[in-house]
Amino acid sequence: MERIRVLYKKYEELFNYLVVGGLTTVVSMALFYGCVWTVLDGTDAVQLQIANVISWSGAVLFAYVTNRRFVFHSRETNILREMSSFVLSRLLTLLLDMGVMFLLATVMKADYNLSKLVSMVLVTVGNYVISKLLVFRGK
Repeated sequence: MERIRVLYKKYEELFNYLVVGGLTTVVSMALFYGCVWTVLDGTDAVQLQIANVISWSGAVLFAYVTNRRFVFHSRETNILREMSSFVLSRLLTLLLDMGVMFLLATVMKADYNLSKLVSMVLVTVGNYVISKLLVFRGK
């Protein structure tokens, strides 16, 4: 048990990021599939991107709050600056997400479910690196 505690302490930030990222993914996927299974058509390129933006927006809000508190333990007092930086960094990875979805699902005609999975992996890695290096630098 002590060994597990030591490993957790050593990799706490990464472990917490993976947990929070998993929860953020659930939020994102719930919003994305909620859209394409109810009111939007996942086979239509424009509606697919609309579902993507809706899921991104909800996930970013959830991610900011949870990353600030549980992952990076931010003590930044200028929350507006920090949140703006976070949202801007997520806009970069939204463009990556939209580009991957367009390339895989629209251009290459790959299944949009598989396309979304590939996109999410790339976006998750990008989000961690940007958050660590640019947004939550204080820790």
